[in-house]
Amino acid sequence: MSSLPIAAAPARRLLAGAAVAIASLAVLGALMFAFRPHLSDATVALVLVVPVIVGVVVGGSWAGVLAVLLGFLLYDFAFIQPYYTLRVGSGRDWLNLVVYVVVVALVARVVDRLRVAEDQARNRETDTQRLLELSELLIENRSLGDLLPLVVSIVQDAFACESVVLLLPRDGRLEIVARAGRELTAAELRRVSPEPGVAASLMPQSAPSLLETEAFRTETIVLSAPGRPVGLIGLVGTRLSPHRRLLVRAFANHIAIALERAQLQEQTLRISVLEEVDRLRGALVGAVSHDLRTPLATIKASASTLLDDGSAIAPADRKELLSLIDEQSDRLARLVTNLLDMSRIETGSLVVDRQPLDIGEVVREAVAGLRPLVPEGRLDVRIAPELPSVDADHVLIGQVVVNLLENALRYAPAGTAVEVTVTSGAARVEVAVTDYGPGFPEQERLRIFGLARPTAPVPVLSGLASRPAAAAPATSPRPAVPAPSAGGGSGVGLAIAKAFVNAHGGTIWADNVPGGGARVAFSLPVHGAAPSSAPANGARG
Repeated sequence: MSSLPIAAAPARRLLAGAAVAIASLAVLGALMFAFRPHLSDATVALVLVVPVIVGVVVGGSWAGVLAVLLGFLLYDFAFIQPYYTLRVGSGRDWLNLVVYVVVVALVARVVDRLRVAEDQARNRETDTQRLLELSELLIENRSLGDLLPLVVSIVQDAFACESVVLLLPRDGRLEIVARAGRELTAAELRRVSPEPGVAASLMPQSAPSLLETEAFRTETIVLSAPGRPVGLIGLVGTRLSPHRRLLVRAFANHIAIALERAQLQEQTLRISVLEEVDRLRGALVGAVSHDLRTPLATIKASASTLLDDGSAIAPADRKELLSLIDEQSDRLARLVTNLLDMSRIETGSLVVDRQPLDIGEVVREAVAGLRPLVPEGRLDVRIAPELPSVDADHVLIGQVVVNLLENALRYAPAGTAVEVTVTSGAARVEVAVTDYGPGFPEQERLRIFGLARPTAPVPVLSGLASRPAAAAPATSPRPAVPAPSAGGGSGVGLAIAKAFVNAHGGTIWADNVPGGGARVAFSLPVHGAAPSSAPANGARG
């Protein structure tokens, strides 16, 4: 918009009212002229009130004044003798004209006041509606990015501005962060924004709360929340009445509160994220340090024993120590793999390569990889015949099986077997790993798939902690190494297993075995089945 439409709006209304009044006078005058011999002076005067009322309603008071003047001339010219002149023949006719003018002027005044009152009521209703819309922003959880364009749009619609700009402090200066309407000229921009490179204060005493210039018709309002200024909002191309000035201040107060709330929400979110990252870092460090302690201690003790020139080591013992170093090195390699997998999960770079997969074959491969590290008879594998294929990533699901087996072997008492079963049913294939160790403490049963500190479990990721471990007896000539601490466990392997299974649309859960022991199982949809959203994973029973 430009200045012409704003200034010309009343003029257009006046012209419309005058045109309607003139047209009404012409039509009614023509009709009355046809029946002039049968009409009294009072009837003519009453009929000529109608164009005045129409003119006032459409064009305002000045259109009514014009209608009164034209009605007076028409009354005198066509309906008072002598006809077709403006000369009045008698005192009675003068009285009729004077009464007509007075009565019609009073009617026009009353109608105009009613029209103004109706317009004001309509405007106040609109203003109230706008305030209500703005107030609703205070109770909606909108982000700052969504709120900024909405604020300037509402203000532009409410005050019929050519342009509205919102300025917020950024790095010690004010910057325009949202705009509605046309681009500002350089001169207008200087009116609503500080000079480039000049820091501006938002405090009311140093920045006027309301400025208006006739040259640019610019309003600049400070947005002040309780206790501190929040920003500035500039209205360009508008002139405000005293009532609208009060209204724009009310808008500014509401906007300031809404902006402050959105800013506080963003700050709270950032703080929460930082706290969660800190908790995750602490839990991961605790879990990794716990898992590293045992293999590193074993490797260090074995290597020290081999390097001790003063100790006599039998060839069989030397071979076992070397074998122990090799086993623990493999264990460290798997831990590094788990850490890399955890990093992929956290960064969102985990890619699932779904292929038709024989889950039984995946389990056999995982068991075969662990057999050199596991005493004979410690793994009891039962795979149902003719299993349907599943849509899965071979590497990821293989890692899930390995992690579950390592977790079970860590807690299974000596002399007991870890059972691995693979079954199918209801368009899903289920893999379960069962040990007969201490089982899950009831208070920890719902939190076993997350990272935990070895000494003080902290809920992270899925809010889950690891179960206690039973120390496996050392086998001579193995050097004494630290056993897993009670209540500890890594949590890394099970957390990764949960993430991988969820990425496939599967379900993973854990429960205690009657009589003692623990069972961890997961299921995957068979090949060709529509993937379903995975339910909440955790403990059953």
